[in-house]
Amino acid sequence: MADDSRRPRGERGAGGASRGGRGGRDSGRPGASGRGAGSGAGGGRSGGAGRSGGGAAGAGRASARGANASSGWKKGRPDAQSGGAKGRTATRPPGDDRPRHDDPAIPDDVTANQLDRMARAELKTLSKDNADWVARHLVMAGRLIDTDAALAHRHALAAARRAGRIGVVRETTAITAYATGDFALALRELRTYRRITGRDDQLPLMVDSERGVGRPQQALELGRSVPRATLEPAVQVALAIAMSGARLDLGQPELALAELEIPQLDPDRAYSYSPALFDAYATVLEELGRAAEAEEWWARSERASEALEEAAVPDGQDTIEIIEEFLDEPVETETPREDLSRSRAEDADA
Repeated sequence: MADDSRRPRGERGAGGASRGGRGGRDSGRPGASGRGAGSGAGGGRSGGAGRSGGGAAGAGRASARGANASSGWKKGRPDAQSGGAKGRTATRPPGDDRPRHDDPAIPDDVTANQLDRMARAELKTLSKDNADWVARHLVMAGRLIDTDAALAHRHALAAARRAGRIGVVRETTAITAYATGDFALALRELRTYRRITGRDDQLPLMVDSERGVGRPQQALELGRSVPRATLEPAVQVALAIAMSGARLDLGQPELALAELEIPQLDPDRAYSYSPALFDAYATVLEELGRAAEAEEWWARSERASEALEEAAVPDGQDTIEIIEEFLDEPVETETPREDLSRSRAEDADA
């Protein structure tokens, strides 16, 4: 599937690839404009150098587990249309006698089974009514993250008030906080998520959040604290992009380029996280004044995106490889049937 590494797992999305392009041609700092591809929030924020890659699409680990590599998020637009839900409070789940909060409304067409299956499994410790209520808020967070990050965050907070000890809920809260530019809150929530689950799949977002609060050196230290080989390839890519961004923050473009020179930087194969990684590499090359090389990588990003889109990659298959083979002249050989007949004839003669 396309790597939407840091999307809330909310509404289950279709496969497909993130579109390549030059969305993040800037310093790569969190909050920079431009839409990334694959992971990261806030357009190019998680990619230190352009788009974030790597890729977890529903809420949370569909945020990185369901895959990270690969699209930056648009900054929240509070004025975006949200189906008329803004300004209304949601109906309360049956038997809920907790203090009333200003929870955002949930449209009637949103159901719990629209949540990513793995995320729903994490909610099984809750009562049925509460689990469904939380799931519907997570679906809304995933549905709104690209168009109204502020409202998506309100849905995540509503879920957290009823399921604060569930990993996917804390993860979604972190992702939506990041999308609104609240990097300090995102970092706190990601630490809690990591403590609850023991997972490192959101390490790239943690690194980028450290950058967001103005601590690029701490971001680098955090990124080096986990062996890369223990991470999934899409997460490795997202981490490399975030680390590259931290290097740019420190004014170290040569080292920023080195952070991106990883095995996944393969111009001959198109993975779901490839456009984000190629964009990041091109951005740093441009920063170094190597414009011709940068143009080559921008073009590779576009080709990779187009190939992934045209292939309509099914779930579970996230790589496409095109190989040309030059075969020698065919050599006449016996078919298995002929070979078997010959063997039987020889046995009869014997």
